[in-house]
Amino acid sequence: MFRMPALNVAYLAFLLSSVIGSDRQQHRMQHGPCSYTFILPEVDHCRPSNDFQVSNTLQRDSPPEASTDASQSTAERTPKERPSWQERKLESLETAMENNTQWLQKLENFIQENVRSGMEEIKRTAVHTQTAAMLEMGTNLLSQSAEQTRKLTDVETQVLNQTSRLEIQLLEYSLLTNRLEKHILEQTQEISRLSEKNSFLEQRLLGLEAQYGRELRGLESEKEQLQELVQRQSHTVSQLQAEVGSSVRNSTLMQRQQAALMDTVQQLLAMVNNCKEISSVPSGDLLTFRDCAELLQSGATDNGVYTIRLPNSTQTVKGFGEPSGEHWLGNDIIHKLTNSKEYSLHIQLKDREGDEAFSHYEHFYIDGEENNYSLHAENYSGTAGRMSSLAHSGTQFSTKDRDNDRCTCRCAQLASGGWWFEACGPSNLNGVFYPSSTSAVRYSGIKWYYWKGPNLMATMATMMVRPANFKRPDVR
Repeated sequence: MFRMPALNVAYLAFLLSSVIGSDRQQHRMQHGPCSYTFILPEVDHCRPSNDFQVSNTLQRDSPPEASTDASQSTAERTPKERPSWQERKLESLETAMENNTQWLQKLENFIQENVRSGMEEIKRTAVHTQTAAMLEMGTNLLSQSAEQTRKLTDVETQVLNQTSRLEIQLLEYSLLTNRLEKHILEQTQEISRLSEKNSFLEQRLLGLEAQYGRELRGLESEKEQLQELVQRQSHTVSQLQAEVGSSVRNSTLMQRQQAALMDTVQQLLAMVNNCKEISSVPSGDLLTFRDCAELLQSGATDNGVYTIRLPNSTQTVKGFGEPSGEHWLGNDIIHKLTNSKEYSLHIQLKDREGDEAFSHYEHFYIDGEENNYSLHAENYSGTAGRMSSLAHSGTQFSTKDRDNDRCTCRCAQLASGGWWFEACGPSNLNGVFYPSSTSAVRYSGIKWYYWKGPNLMATMATMMVRPANFKRPDVR
């Protein structure tokens, strides 16, 4: 669209070059943003002919003036008024310059019109291009907006779903919180009730502690008295043991004779009660019985005191105390007797009110002196308590001079007798029989805890053994 002004400028240069030579002086003229170059004719060294006339046919758009006018004007002039060659040249240059100026103005107008039309075309093209670009951008924006709208819709849907789930969870949490608050309230009420009960129990405990303190002080006082009594009794026992030792040595022969006599009497009584006729028995070969079961099986049915002879022994035994009253057979004899075969133990008890009860053990025996006469009693049954008051199997026998219990104190001294105390446990059948007028509970008394507790006032306690497979014979 800019080719037309360039062609016009080239055409102008071609016209000028056709009028003047190329080796002549060039003249430059600036007109606005355009620059023009001219080559003017140089006639300084040329002689004009008489018929020389300047023609502007190439520089003017209008036709040349009529020659008649020129010749007339020339003829009218006088020779003196006729211009010189330089004046004519100047006039022709002015005329050519004027023609060129008009032609340049027209060329400029043509160029401006072409430029204006080109600019309008450029503007229209730019507008169309911009409009197409804007349309394309709008289309892209609409597409992006639709995609963003779709994404926003998806996000909104997800947000709504998540909000619904959160609302449901919040509702569930609210229900759970209500249940927890209710449970906490119930627990608080229960704690309040327990606190009140605890306060009551604390007050009761304080009262019991005070009562226990008073009883403990009384027991301590009684303990001090018992300790003084034990010391006096220990001194007395020591003296008695010395006297008994001397008397035992003096009466050994008498005891042997008495034991042999008693054995003979018992055997004779058994034989008389069993049959009417006395068989002939060689002298020195007397009947002996290992236990009361054999005596009963031999036919003796009368209650009384009998002498037994242990297996593999020729010595008759009596035990400690009075056989018809308070009597203890002795641990050595019980050990030898209960280890000869299977024996059972039967304990019979009676208190001041006349109540009676028993404890039975199907298997019973004790170890020898090397194991401190350890107790073994199994398979309890009976009416003297829901459970056995006898010490556990393996408990060792304790005396005042041989403390084998599991207590830091000496249970045998406190209880004034020997027994399987364990840790001063729930039983002691070798305790003291206190008179019926005594109401105070004393630790040294007879005790069978799971029948009457610590307040048992016993009037009778009997320990009896017999073979485990014993069957009572028919008595006619």
